[in-house]
Amino acid sequence: METLSPLVRSFVGHFGEMGSRWGINRTVGQIYALIYVSPRPLHAEEIAQQLEFSRSNVSMGLKELQAWRLVQMRFVPGDRREYFEAPHDAWEVFRTLAEQRRRREVEPTLSMLRNALLEAPTTEADRVAQERMKGMHDVIELLMTWFDDVQRLDAATLAQLMKMGSKVQRVLEFTGKLKPAPAARGTSEEAA
Repeated sequence: METLSPLVRSFVGHFGEMGSRWGINRTVGQIYALIYVSPRPLHAEEIAQQLEFSRSNVSMGLKELQAWRLVQMRFVPGDRREYFEAPHDAWEVFRTLAEQRRRREVEPTLSMLRNALLEAPTTEADRVAQERMKGMHDVIELLMTWFDDVQRLDAATLAQLMKMGSKVQRVLEFTGKLKPAPAARGTSEEAA
């Protein structure tokens, strides 16, 4: 049985801890991390041995990772076992995670908000609630439109855009497409 190096063990352990914060359980996070850093596809028995998990836990974790489209099954010629590998491109992983989170979390929220906005308010409290829901709906819709645009960018362009950070705001201000943001309270500009 191959043992994990301290480097890989640390990465796998961290992903397990983070997994619970991202909506997956620790076992699934650790399975994914091991597959992601592996130089070759792994079969379920190897994963179970290296992580010291039961074969059934590994099997369930692999099914969940396949449902999230984070691992793919591969076949090795001359071997009947199923092997698993993860995309090696971090941008592809990020895009897949973002799309899956959108499908599982954002779209149901938008659907609920759309339905709520179709209702006729019967009280002043309902009117206020609906007004606030409309604001939330509009922000989420705007973000999803932006998300769709970003998803179409190639990795190099996306990385370049992200490196620009707040420089984009300055370009928009310079071209007159965006007004400068008001100074935050308590800044030196306010005191002047």
